[in-house]
Amino acid sequence: MSPEIIIPDSVIQKLKTARHVTVLTGAGISAESGVPTFREAQTGLWAKYDPQELATPQAFRRNPKLVWDWYSWRRELVRQAKPNPGHFALAKLANLVPKLTLITQNVDGLHQQAGSKNVICLHGNITETKCYTNSHFVESWPDGEDVPPKCPMCGSLLRPNVVWFGENLPGDALSTAVQASQTCDIFFSIGTSGLVHPAALLPMYAIENGALLVELNPQPTQLTHYAHELLTGAAGELLPLLVERAFDS
Repeated sequence: MSPEIIIPDSVIQKLKTARHVTVLTGAGISAESGVPTFREAQTGLWAKYDPQELATPQAFRRNPKLVWDWYSWRRELVRQAKPNPGHFALAKLANLVPKLTLITQNVDGLHQQAGSKNVICLHGNITETKCYTNSHFVESWPDGEDVPPKCPMCGSLLRPNVVWFGENLPGDALSTAVQASQTCDIFFSIGTSGLVHPAALLPMYAIENGALLVELNPQPTQLTHYAHELLTGAAGELLPLLVERAFDS
């Protein structure tokens, strides 16, 4: 770890004494693992498509095979990625504080791979599959010529378990995330732009209820103006150092 990195003592002390830590992660932490952002993934055969025109219920109804094939390709990109030290540091932190709530906008499952439990996935998980009509979760299906495959339980077309444009976020996940933001002592916003709602409101709820808001990001964001403390840099470098200084010294 680079000794030049400065982590304010106020953040370290607050983390040491916090009863409830809430963390919100976005695309930045996954980008450090090689997962391309939503738009960066549009390369090769997919470069001519606008992702916002593929990630919708309307697109799936119009051309389910196209959307299924696109997500199969994206799943493969995710499958090649591995958790980075930032993911592992958050999993470690959960065992060092009385309570940690981890909320993510990412759909890649890297937090879970790193060992984090009970992750609140606001936008779903691309590694999971459900059916379009009844939301039956399906782990396997018979090989066949159907693309997309059909649900073994009801015959509906299968789709990735992600939130598409125009769809509501999972109600339980959102309400749990809001409650965690309103009841924490310290809130970390990590690798997220602060542009995507309703997730962008979660740090505001934390501030309104007296939490210390810490932003960790290489670049300024919409949230920077509101943050009490800024940690400028990569999550994979800063988070392990933060955990070490707070609990290993």
